[in-house]
Amino acid sequence: MALKVYKPVTAGTRGRIDLLRDDLTASKPEKRLTSGKKSRGGRDSAGRTSVRYQGGGHKQRYRDIDFKRNKFGIPGTVNTIEYDPNRSANIALVFYADGDKRYIIAPKGLTVGQKVMSGETASLTVANALPLNSIPVGFTVHNIELTIGKGGQMARSAGAGALVSSKEGDYVSLKLPSGEVRMVHKRCYATIGEVGNGDHMNTCLGKAGRSRWRGIRPSVRAMGMNPVDHPLGGGEGKGKGRNPVTPWGQPCKGYKTRKKRKVSSNFVVSRRK
Repeated sequence: MALKVYKPVTAGTRGRIDLLRDDLTASKPEKRLTSGKKSRGGRDSAGRTSVRYQGGGHKQRYRDIDFKRNKFGIPGTVNTIEYDPNRSANIALVFYADGDKRYIIAPKGLTVGQKVMSGETASLTVANALPLNSIPVGFTVHNIELTIGKGGQMARSAGAGALVSSKEGDYVSLKLPSGEVRMVHKRCYATIGEVGNGDHMNTCLGKAGRSRWRGIRPSVRAMGMNPVDHPLGGGEGKGKGRNPVTPWGQPCKGYKTRKKRKVSSNFVVSRRK
């Protein structure tokens, strides 16, 4: 997917870089596979702000994605490749031989009309889902399960992919996009290939309004706040020299926030750099 750089004929096109999206083949989603998505505006069930600087934005419908890929042994055909406003990756609509229709994350190199399959006997081609013990060392995978049968949880965003680095006993070591090496059970499923739409990271919105369309409100610097709102706020002139912390006093640079007794730490071979 190529990038389009705009000429600066207006303030909104100055610096704007978009995706051409010439590989998308459908403008409207499959209605049966969508559901309503309520905008929370960063508020929790009590109405209090739990995530700052969220609110507004365009109305969106959620696309039901098949992260489990549990249509074992049933071949499917890619019918369309579509845009999904809820994620950075594109999605593909698959028509299965038994009449079922499902959305999957579209990996790099997936084309309309391509056959896809899930199961231990599936071939080692892009978009096929297999258990990790059936995938050779050196292959790149995405949509990786952490719990058997739960569905993919890792490497799902645009351009993401994990490398199968080694196998030992009941576990397979994966090198994740962050650089972390982690062990995953060999019966967990993963999909061959890396996620498509890798140029998503090279785009530039060009104007503040396009962030507002996405439901992202302006963020305020800590030093620009009042003392009542943030530990770094206030002072005569620009106050500097205090340690960077969150509004609640938690150190936020060079301070490890991961729980020391987290159970999943036993499966992390080496932390990200």
